[in-house]
Order: sequence, then structure tokens, then C-alpha cells
Amino acid sequence: MVLFRNLAGALAIVWMCIIFAFSAQQKEESGAVSASFTFHMVSSTRTFFHLDLSDARVKEISDAIEGFIRKVAHMAEFGIMSVLLYIWVGQWEMSFLRRGGTAAGATAVYAATDEIHQLFVPGRAGRFSDVCIDSAGAIAGVVLFALLVRIVKRVWARRLKREQC
Repeated sequence: MVLFRNLAGALAIVWMCIIFAFSAQQKEESGAVSASFTFHMVSSTRTFFHLDLSDARVKEISDAIEGFIRKVAHMAEFGIMSVLLYIWVGQWEMSFLRRGGTAAGATAVYAATDEIHQLFVPGRAGRFSDVCIDSAGAIAGVVLFALLVRIVKRVWARRLKREQC
């Protein structure tokens, strides 16, 4: 179990490097990646649901939701980081609140440093609102992961109880 938790810590560091690399992209490059992803997502939805939408309409929809998708992606990437830190911190004995607070807090600090980093990238801006969005993603990630773990533990406990009977 210690090896698994240390692996999560190492993956958290790798994840921080990935976030740093995305933050180092200039505005045009970052915008192109987001626009392309959103366009492909809407286009895939069109195909999956057999919708009769022209490429122009897909582009219009993707342009309309791109900002929202960007913020959700930020929440997800910082949520993942906080979950990895939550798993890593689990090797020390502490309450859920302290463990979750440590993981989410460390992630929020990293989010703040990430926004400071963006101040030095041409065309990018460091925003306090982005730190808040990233921090909300960190908290949501820890809470959702902890709930998932509790649900899985209860399901396993019920299975074991049935098998013993």
C-alpha cells in the first residue's frame, strides 16, 4: 500500500509538470488547443446522436461553450492533482478533514503559483478567479474521490457479508 501511495505522489509531480507545460503555452496556442478540443467534442456528439448539424453550426456551438469547457477542464485537472495528493498523504495517520484539507490546500497553492507563472507567458494573464475555479476543482476532486471510496468499501463489505452467510 505504501508503494501505491508513493506512486500517487510521483504521479502528482508528473501531473504538476503537465499543468505547467499547458500554462507555458502562449495565448494563441492555448486557444487553438481549446477550440480544437471543443470542436471535436461537439462534432463527436453530433455523430453519436445522429444530429443533422452543419460544420458551421458545430463551430458556432463550440465557440459558445468553449469558455465553459475550459473552466471545467481546469477544475478536472486540479481535481485529479488533489486526488493524487490525497492518496499520497494517506500514508500518514490523519483524519479525513485534515487529509482532504492538506491535499486541496496544496493544490490551491499550486494553482496560485500556476497563475503567477502565467503572468510571464506572452498573451496569458494570471487571474484570481482562475485560482478560485482551480481550488474548487481540487475540493470537488477530494470530496468525490472520498465518496467513491466509501461507496466501494460498503459494496465490498456487503458482498463479504453475503458470502459469509
